[in-house]
Amino acid sequence: MTKLKTILTKVTALAAATAFVLPVLFTGPAKAFPNGPIAFIIPFGAGGGADIEGRLLAKEMSKILKVPVVPINKTGGGGAVAYTYTKNSDANGQTVVWNSTSILTTTNIGNVKFDYNALDHVGQVEYQPMPLVVSAKSKYKTLKDFMAACKAAPGKLKMAFAGFGSGTHLFGLAMMNEAGCKPALLPVKGPKRNAVLLSGEADIASHIFTNPLKLVKAGKLRFLAISSGKRNPQAPDVPTATELGYDVNLDLFRGLSVPKGTPAATIAKLADAMTKAANSKSFQAFGKKKGFTIETLGSKAFEKKLAEGDKIVKKVMKAAGIYKSKAK
Repeated sequence: MTKLKTILTKVTALAAATAFVLPVLFTGPAKAFPNGPIAFIIPFGAGGGADIEGRLLAKEMSKILKVPVVPINKTGGGGAVAYTYTKNSDANGQTVVWNSTSILTTTNIGNVKFDYNALDHVGQVEYQPMPLVVSAKSKYKTLKDFMAACKAAPGKLKMAFAGFGSGTHLFGLAMMNEAGCKPALLPVKGPKRNAVLLSGEADIASHIFTNPLKLVKAGKLRFLAISSGKRNPQAPDVPTATELGYDVNLDLFRGLSVPKGTPAATIAKLADAMTKAANSKSFQAFGKKKGFTIETLGSKAFEKKLAEGDKIVKKVMKAAGIYKSKAK
């Protein structure tokens, strides 16, 4: 009996020791992030301004992280395809999404069944205002001139914007609503908004700042107001919506987000790489050339900005009757 007890004791001790040894032998120590190529998901079409900007940021981040940061375009649904793909990816930092204000618009209009906080957020890279623009030949010299004419003739003046539920749609709509103006709505994509202004097909456009900037500087288009809370150095004479008495402050921003549950240390490492990439000579030169403002925000500050922006988007969409309008 004593001999059997001794054998059982040795077997138990061996089993206990094996429990600690086998995982090390067969799985090895956890690999530190990053441990391979990082997928850099771009919700925007190849060759566009946001795509080119994202690819440059990814290239600079590759140098810092010492692994390939690979741009992958996943377009559709105003960002819905890219955000859904990212949300469903492993929360290990190996997938990031190049987001924008669309993370607020596409979630609130109902293109996806989740909110912006279904992802974790790394930080902001840059922002640019959304201006209200007219042709330089327009008789509307100020926003006050346009709004007065618009109020006097409901549904007559045409406002161009990117598409229903887009940031440009919401900014333009918020401004018009506050002024009691009801323009005819004309959804027009990208640079074509410049063309419809120049041709006279549209009377005003709610735009992305960098898109018409060259034409404004060339004297062919004119900014009436911008969405930021402060004036832009690229157009210092243009008043902000706030200065003109409008309670509307909604910029177009770009930044990075990751799947929910990504470790804090991984997010911090991505944020550090993002910040260094944004401050690189090549990215700074690109920002200066295009006219957007590089202003990096860390995870907490970016989440605060998203929360504030989400409230604004919800308010405007509900007033317009389009909140969750595309939800199935």
